Amino acid sequence: MTPEIAIVLGLLAVAMVLFVTEWLSVDIVALLLIVALVGTGILTPAEAFGGFGDEVIIVLAAIMVLAGAVVKAGVMDGLGKLAHRVAGQNQRLSILTILGVCAGSSAFLSNTNTTAILMPAAVETARQAKVSPSRVLMPLAYASMLGGACTLIGTSANLASSGLIARLGLEPFSIFEFAGVGGVIALAGLLWVVGPGSYLFPEHRAVETRSAQDTRHFFTTLCLPEGSAAIGKPLHDVDLEALDADLLAIVRGSERLGPHPSRKLREGDELIVRASKDGFLKLWKSKDFALEPDIHFSDRHGEAVAPVTFEAVVTPQSGLVGRTLKQIGFFDRYRSIVLAVYQRDRTVPVRIENLRLRAGDLFLLQASEDDLAALHGDPDLRALSEVDKVALTRRDGITTLVAMVAAVTLGALGLVPLSIAFLSAVLVVVLAGVISMSQAYRFIEWRLLVLIAGMSSFGAAMERSGAADFLADYIVAVGAPLGPTAAMAGFSLITILLTQPMSNAAAALTVIPVAVAAAEGLDLDPRMLAILVTLSASLSFISPLEPACLLVYDAGRYRFRDYIRAGVPLTLLCVVLLLILVPWIWS
Repeated sequence: MTPEIAIVLGLLAVAMVLFVTEWLSVDIVALLLIVALVGTGILTPAEAFGGFGDEVIIVLAAIMVLAGAVVKAGVMDGLGKLAHRVAGQNQRLSILTILGVCAGSSAFLSNTNTTAILMPAAVETARQAKVSPSRVLMPLAYASMLGGACTLIGTSANLASSGLIARLGLEPFSIFEFAGVGGVIALAGLLWVVGPGSYLFPEHRAVETRSAQDTRHFFTTLCLPEGSAAIGKPLHDVDLEALDADLLAIVRGSERLGPHPSRKLREGDELIVRASKDGFLKLWKSKDFALEPDIHFSDRHGEAVAPVTFEAVVTPQSGLVGRTLKQIGFFDRYRSIVLAVYQRDRTVPVRIENLRLRAGDLFLLQASEDDLAALHGDPDLRALSEVDKVALTRRDGITTLVAMVAAVTLGALGLVPLSIAFLSAVLVVVLAGVISMSQAYRFIEWRLLVLIAGMSSFGAAMERSGAADFLADYIVAVGAPLGPTAAMAGFSLITILLTQPMSNAAAALTVIPVAVAAAEGLDLDPRMLAILVTLSASLSFISPLEPACLLVYDAGRYRFRDYIRAGVPLTLLCVVLLLILVPWIWS
């Protein structure tokens, strides 16, 4: 073992510990790896930062912008209702239809957004099929992950892997190269979860009665700013419905009053309301109402900050569960303002600081960029996506969708490089006035881009230093006597296990250099092994740590072991299909 190999493997071990413990956010870990690789002379600065200049980064950023605009404009809102009309009253067909819509959408859009949008439709599907929502919500999250494996742009892992194999001298993946194997696996997975595998999903609660048209409603408290036109008016003259909000109670001093239509609002009143996210944004912009948490805690910041608004979810087995925001001292702990809270089935009005938290609760938070960065390493609360305060129309969404379809078509036909096709689509959307450039930047998940660029450079370092060959020699020595299929199964399972402490993309970028280096000794095609690892990274269902699974965690009343019981068989089914289809198609 040379010193360079020892350094790279040591850095890998340190990175694994940091990923598992979440002492530092993943983007900081990736940047520390780059600094260490340059500082030790393993890579030159140009080589270390080569991952940031890869066209995959441009493609991924552009897809984030386009997909974010499509989702923001509500283009997908009618998909759940359409699924009900198509399926009729057939129980298994109705569930299969909503899962199919989810998988198809996730081939081009974020798994997390697709799951969040279709959750109400899935609950209604469960109600019509007369089964517990817990029998449908976990399959919904799984369907979004299955669909993401079907295209190059379906997951960040697919795109990141394509960029890395190009740096390793192999031909990058085409946009629909995975469509055949991904489609077969997605179909088999969906048939499994509505067929034999359906008995593995828990039934924790009675059938819900909420309709598919319902959306997530957040609780918050409003106050009346000085000069508010609502002061002195009876409630029947205060049109909160126009702001998509329901008034639940009025807090006047130590009293809590009901929202009687003839009751007049007074200066100093606080209003406990429930609103959709769009309604919440309308309230935020209203001159007649102010968010009480924003007013209260903004003063405590003590200085002007440029706040960021984002969603965050309480993780499974979080230390926050069962406690209130007041007991936690949330602001002092996270330096973040809880503007509103979504809690499944909450109907009784309560001030959000007195709400006892549950796993899966969603927060709308406001914090500075620095405080948001610190939150990404917290094991109790996981930041999801930023919230754009500008609403888009359905027409804006359709314009964006057309531009996205055009980019996919041009890129798939090879008429235009994929990076130019998607970048052009973003420019069309911006020049058409659908979004501004500042909005486009807010749709981009910068930390994910930094992670992918950093881990891509680390993958190149493993190949350049000889660490990939070093590990490959051991794998060849062990795997060659067992045959190529056993060796392939080993790479697939190692990748799946690494997705637990690491992100899917990071796991794929770590294993691919080793697999490519081992290919010759195993008498296997290196690009075929890279594809196997890439798809394995997207098909791990054994824990709720995937953001799509986190979203359904509380709604389905799931436990950690529920994912192991239902996810392990599905994961093994996918691995078996990969071992059959991948060598058959790409050898």
